Amino acid sequence: MFDKLIAKVKAEPKTIVFTEGTDARILSAAARLLEEELMGVILVGNVDEVKKAAAEGGFNIEKAQILDPATYEGMDEMVETMVTLRKGKMTAEQCKEALSKGNYFGTMLVKAGKADCLLGGATYSTADTIRPALQLVKTKPGAHLVSSCFILNRETGDENLRTICMGDCAVNIDYQDTVDKEGNVTYSAAQKLAEVVTESAKCAKTFGIDPKVAVLSFSTKGSGKGGTVALSQEATKIAKEQNPDIAIDGEMQFDAAVSPTVGQLKFPGSPVAGYANTFIFPCIEAGNIGYKIAQRLGGYAAYGPILLGLNAPINDLSRGCDAEEVYKMSIITAAL
Repeated sequence: MFDKLIAKVKAEPKTIVFTEGTDARILSAAARLLEEELMGVILVGNVDEVKKAAAEGGFNIEKAQILDPATYEGMDEMVETMVTLRKGKMTAEQCKEALSKGNYFGTMLVKAGKADCLLGGATYSTADTIRPALQLVKTKPGAHLVSSCFILNRETGDENLRTICMGDCAVNIDYQDTVDKEGNVTYSAAQKLAEVVTESAKCAKTFGIDPKVAVLSFSTKGSGKGGTVALSQEATKIAKEQNPDIAIDGEMQFDAAVSPTVGQLKFPGSPVAGYANTFIFPCIEAGNIGYKIAQRLGGYAAYGPILLGLNAPINDLSRGCDAEEVYKMSIITAAL
């Protein structure tokens, strides 16, 4: 999987910004990316502190650009831009305070075109990575929400399940109707889940997956009632209408999604049941538990959360990540 992604980033070189420039894991990955000439690197932080941390770890970052919010020459212009983007919700003083932090500063570098993509979260929370992205980079045209997926990969087992996609496992707690002041539904919960289906399928294609998307539930084809069953049913209907070229089906249980015998018994004639490789969960509890079971008991390496729906590739690391994960997530982010 990574051989294909590396070939892509080498053919189309990008520049990535790391919001936590003094972190040893970030520096290790940055040095490796630079040595292999995979992409340009911007490290956010105090120049002396970043260089000291790199020297202590033995990481060669000479080819990296180090930018310190405290001394950045374009800060005044950056503040003005952020004030405009926030449309009166933040004063110039509040914007300058926010931009003194690596997460906001790095995101603004992407917005300004100084970097193509961003990777953060080694020390920041997921919310602290997503919030600046929503406020500054914003969602792409046609997107109504930010969601996420995980790409999971293993070298053994069913060939169809070597590389799989699971979403949304990290961002949306659940799906609720958006209503206006008069109480009219302007964007339904099912439309939101259908958007996760579409974005996850598109992301899966980036990793060489021919997406066969199962919209999951504790019910298969109406066998159960209540809970999120109706949500999964309606989201499946909408997603299929919006993506006639992608194999999508649901609602279905996980065994029906992955076992041809069970799938065709419970959902006869479905082009997805028994052959799914992209799995959409109806809420974050199911998604987060599901991908971690696959990771810990199924022997999958999990990469993500990969954020979907934004105007630029901005991704979040687990605070428990290691340098190898940072390196691979950097390649994923640049490839997107």
